[in-house]
Amino acid sequence: MSERIRLAQMRELPTLGLWVVICVVTGVAQPKFFSASVFHSILLWMPLLLVVAMGEMMVILTRGVDVSVGSMMGLAGMVVGIALRDHPGIGIYWATVLGMAVGAALGAVNGVLVAYGNVPAIVATLGTLGAYRGLVHIISRGVQVDEYNLPRELGRWSIDGPFGQTLVPWVVIFAVAAAVVTGLFLRFTRTGRDIYAVGGNREAARLRGIGVSRVTFLVYVLSGLGSGLAGVLYASRFGTINPAAIGSGFELIAISAVVVGGVSVFGGSGTVGGVVVGCVLLGTISTALTVLNVAEAWQGTMYGVVILVAVILDKWMGEELQLT
Repeated sequence: MSERIRLAQMRELPTLGLWVVICVVTGVAQPKFFSASVFHSILLWMPLLLVVAMGEMMVILTRGVDVSVGSMMGLAGMVVGIALRDHPGIGIYWATVLGMAVGAALGAVNGVLVAYGNVPAIVATLGTLGAYRGLVHIISRGVQVDEYNLPRELGRWSIDGPFGQTLVPWVVIFAVAAAVVTGLFLRFTRTGRDIYAVGGNREAARLRGIGVSRVTFLVYVLSGLGSGLAGVLYASRFGTINPAAIGSGFELIAISAVVVGGVSVFGGSGTVGGVVVGCVLLGTISTALTVLNVAEAWQGTMYGVVILVAVILDKWMGEELQLT
């Protein structure tokens, strides 16, 4: 186990190196890239991605994939928005619990399909992606929840931090806390080690007495839990909840962050630190393109090219490590 983690950490180096190159090149081309305001923009871009990526990482570690995370985020966020609009007395903390509970329930549906129904993960979560996205429009009736329908305290999470208005608001701290908890869970609990074992060799894990179906079910529940929390943070970050926008396409970004962060798509290998680096890289790319005034038509292309370069470097590093 320790050897696997050591190798995974070494596979993070190309992504970290690419991040440094992007920062240097952008900073030379546009010096304001190194300003506090740009740093703040990157920080605010990351929390939603980091929380969702933690759950996606655990799914991919078991050699699965969850392409419904964006739709779960959207449905959980919309449920929370409607609850706060129609029942403002519930408060933001109970609303957060509600969002996480909804996300976990949606993830449980995915888990049942994959772990006990033996439906291929990509097929099951593609189906629920469409189903959950449809439910977002059904329960909202196509009407967004506006800023004045949401508590002001929720919006303050994206402005205030532990010491008032700082560069590091509460949404960032919540996301970092989620990453720390995930890292400790994977590193120091038996279930966390079982997740790596299932992804490394499913049949060997079964022979060792590991409940493969139980572990598989659990990671999809945790993926939904993270997506539910991200739905609440979305409401804080953007102030409104638009059924057509919330979580749309987010699954592709989350999977990219996990893979770019060195988590093997073949399961069993990867670290939370690597995923954090992947999220930082994608956030930096997005902000750098904006700072450089790259035309919107080109941003998607350049964004995809950098992701491909990072994945190729990661694959090359993995092959080099296998030869040593």
